[in-house]
Amino acid sequence: MSGIDVHTAIDIDKHSATTYAHNHPATNLLVADVQAISTRSIHAIQRAARPNVVFGGPPCQGFSYSNPRHRRRTNPNNWLFRHFLRFVEILNPDWVVLENVPGIRDTANGYFLASVISGLSQLGRRVRHGLLDAADYGVPQHRRRYFIVAHRPNIDFTLPVPTVNVHVTVNEAIRDLPQLPNGNTICKREYGTSPPSPYARGLRGRSKFCYNNLVTRNNSAVVERYQFIPQGGNWTDIPKELMSTYRNLSQCHTGIYHRLRPDAPAIVIGNFRKNMLVHPSADRGLSIREAARLQSFPDHYRFHGSIGFQQQQVSNAVPPLLAKSVFDSISRAHTTT
Repeated sequence: MSGIDVHTAIDIDKHSATTYAHNHPATNLLVADVQAISTRSIHAIQRAARPNVVFGGPPCQGFSYSNPRHRRRTNPNNWLFRHFLRFVEILNPDWVVLENVPGIRDTANGYFLASVISGLSQLGRRVRHGLLDAADYGVPQHRRRYFIVAHRPNIDFTLPVPTVNVHVTVNEAIRDLPQLPNGNTICKREYGTSPPSPYARGLRGRSKFCYNNLVTRNNSAVVERYQFIPQGGNWTDIPKELMSTYRNLSQCHTGIYHRLRPDAPAIVIGNFRKNMLVHPSADRGLSIREAARLQSFPDHYRFHGSIGFQQQQVSNAVPPLLAKSVFDSISRAHTTT
């Protein structure tokens, strides 16, 4: 989307890799653990691509506020940034981009963020870092993510300023999609009858049909709970007797059973099946395509694997329009040096 040719991609998850290969057939895809990729293999990438940018996102679960038990130095996944730095050292790109959740700032009293910045500085890079909210860059979702951008000292760079003055709403994002029942299993459907917003038209492009319309089948007890939740409400609006299967309601966060407001950006599209994120007007969960729209994926982008793996891929993703804003800023700075 920013005109950058991605030569090589790496992912340990085979389902995400299948989706990536389908949508990016020209990219050299390695399905592997970065810890197992040899120095020789990285040098081979360097000889083939002469990369100008290395970008990635080490696992965020260990830095997330929703996983307090994992937010510590003893979590081995929290150290995978070292292998990211290993790639940077060998490939020696002009630009480095690392993305993670806001919690990376204070996990282990800021140790991991400081280590990343220090590592990049020791490799001769200037570092810019900060928190960006996807809604400020045209994504119909409040999703705050921490970006670290490193570059050679002779380059002048700042993180992108917001690109929109008025946020895109949930209604603008999904109103033209097909109406679906609870548990829909039909992937390919015609678009709905509501006219698309400018945002939706941009994502539809030339697509003739709408794919990935899968919806989790909730049982009758869950559907009954949905009926009590107003737009913008959550599990606290459900009668307590209908929540008896939850052992400790005090541990339910505000995102559980949240019904989206149509007139505002969505809350974070995390694990929307586990959190029971509710459609603005229908008593069901979100479809894969609705969640993808709220993440700003174009409609031609197809997700693969079982419904659970597709949901995870969508919820784990950096919103494409947010990523585009970061890389547009990099492209502008790179061409002016």
